[in-house]
Amino acid sequence: MNVFASRQSFQPRKFYIGEAVQDSPFALNVLRKYPNVERTFIADANELLENAATASDKASWRGQVLLARQRGPFLRLCPGTQKHICCGYHNLDVAAGCDLGCTYCILQGYLNSPLITFYCNTDDMVAELDQKLLRHPNRFYRIGTGELSDSLTFEHINELGPDLVRYFADKKNAIIELKSKNVHIDDLLDLPHNRRTVISWSMNTDAMRDKEEGVATTIADRLAAAAEVQKAGYRLGFHFDPMIEHEGWRDGYRDIVDRIFRVVKPENIAWISLGALRYPAPFEDVLRENHPNSEIYLGELLLGIDKKRRYFKPIRVDMFGGMYRWIRSYSKEVFVYLCMESAEIWRRSFGWSPKNSGELKRLLDEQVRD
Repeated sequence: MNVFASRQSFQPRKFYIGEAVQDSPFALNVLRKYPNVERTFIADANELLENAATASDKASWRGQVLLARQRGPFLRLCPGTQKHICCGYHNLDVAAGCDLGCTYCILQGYLNSPLITFYCNTDDMVAELDQKLLRHPNRFYRIGTGELSDSLTFEHINELGPDLVRYFADKKNAIIELKSKNVHIDDLLDLPHNRRTVISWSMNTDAMRDKEEGVATTIADRLAAAAEVQKAGYRLGFHFDPMIEHEGWRDGYRDIVDRIFRVVKPENIAWISLGALRYPAPFEDVLRENHPNSEIYLGELLLGIDKKRRYFKPIRVDMFGGMYRWIRSYSKEVFVYLCMESAEIWRRSFGWSPKNSGELKRLLDEQVRD
């Protein structure tokens, strides 16, 4: 058995099943795997979510899963942030919620409910993707599932990854990115992906993983999984986001760069992104309440023009510039970009900047278009 098969940190302890999806193949497959887990059928998923969000004891809801219908669009353009360069990414919302418990996770501010939600009407998702990709054959789409949930952490439960890999394998104007801090890759290794799937990992220093990333897998495990998917022919991505200022951060981040290039060939890396710790100012109280012992608040975080708390510009430039140099010492070709930063920070960190968001989108598209 593959070593990664046992990395199943989350096990559901109760299912709520929306009547609209109770007979869907997706829901039936999930429930078939957990015949002894308590289940309740419900008529109104929104009422359940509201009850969970307003409960005085939210901890009692943890471990419970809602199987529901996605009533809005599955595919949406990443909103980015005002007055900063963004990459034109599209989010595919197949789930909401995460089990990993990272202290800095922005979902704590957006998702009030402790329930994990899986959207089961995947036939609607496929129809929506078909329509979008066929209607715009000359537009290229980079699509990811890691916005409202971790792309792989529930893979041992919902088994959605193989379906997405197969769907995008023959698409000429789109790729799918599966971004994770987990290593549930077993079911992806033998698929005919045609390099239309990028499997990516969020990376941080070992110190920050241990202190701030809950039950996420170790950096060593993520790199071991990266080596396995490279053998299977996939393109890979690495996302240092958020980078966190802490004692020894230079040595810590440089060490991770060194370890990446010891196990992954540069030509198999689609991109590496960098982003510093940031969050909307109103979320700070939520983050502090949930994680009072976290060290992420110890840095000098000021309100930026996008109304998010960010490090001083010189701190960000120091972080990004150092990472850029360390990556370039291994490869002059790997595409490195900043997430939600201004042209000024790009120039001061990298020595150059895309003209605008449209140019950054074009440059990223070129990494995976062919």
